[in-house]
Parts: sequence; C-alpha cells; structure tokens
Amino acid sequence: MPHPLRRRIVRMVVPKYLVGAVCIIRDAADEGSLLLLRQPGHRGWGLPAGLLKKGELPHVGAARELHEESGVRIHPDDLVPAVPNAIVHAKGWVDTVFLGSVPASTTELVVDGGEVLEARWWPLDELPQLTPNTALLLGNYGIGPRAA
Repeated sequence: MPHPLRRRIVRMVVPKYLVGAVCIIRDAADEGSLLLLRQPGHRGWGLPAGLLKKGELPHVGAARELHEESGVRIHPDDLVPAVPNAIVHAKGWVDTVFLGSVPASTTELVVDGGEVLEARWWPLDELPQLTPNTALLLGNYGIGPRAA
C-alpha cells in the first residue's frame, strides 16, 4: 500500500486525543497550600491548565498556562513531572501533570477577569468545592476529597 494512503487510513482509524498540561502548584514555604483558580461557567475551583499548542512541549505548555491564568512564573525546567505524568480521560483528552512550588507570601497572583475570575492559595485541609475533573485528578496524587 502506498505510504500516503496508509497514513490517511491510520489517521482515520486511530483515536485522536487532545493533549493538555496541568499544574499542581504548592506553597514553597510549607507545601500545605495549593493554588486554585475559579473560572466562569465552572462549578467549583480548578487547577491551572490548558491545551498544548501544536509542537509545544508539555512542561513548556504547563508553565505558559500557569503564567497566563494566574500570573505565576516558573521556568519550565523547574516543573517536575507528576507520577503518573499523564492522565487519560475517557472523553478523549490526555492531561500531562506537573508539580511545582513558589513562595505564596511573595508571589503576586494576577488574573484577567475573563478566563479566570479568581486565583487563591487554599490550605490542603480546607479545600473549597472542586470541579469534578479537578477532584478526580488530585485524587490520583493523594490530595483532596477523592484521595485514596
């Protein structure tokens, strides 16, 4: 079978996934607080996250999304891949997850008021209502109401 035809058939048959990057950012001073965002149209608080751009490395996309949504700057190389690093969702997307920390007391949180309404540090033992996807994702890492 000619290569172009074979490639076209494979692209039609193989499932396609959207790939995103998620940041779990803790307070560097005590690791007891977590950065969460409140977005319009969402019931509950979520993590800084977004889709990767074409050809963008996951850790670079995670750092970009973190800065765009919360104003927090972390060099991509300072983000550590979580274990497991990828969470595959049944509805057709994959989240690559990265861990990081910044000093909450000296890190200014800046939101645009459109995509993100509010960014805030929450103590791990006083987490607010989380979006269902956030609760599920954090549960994989032993955090929040869905922690095993």
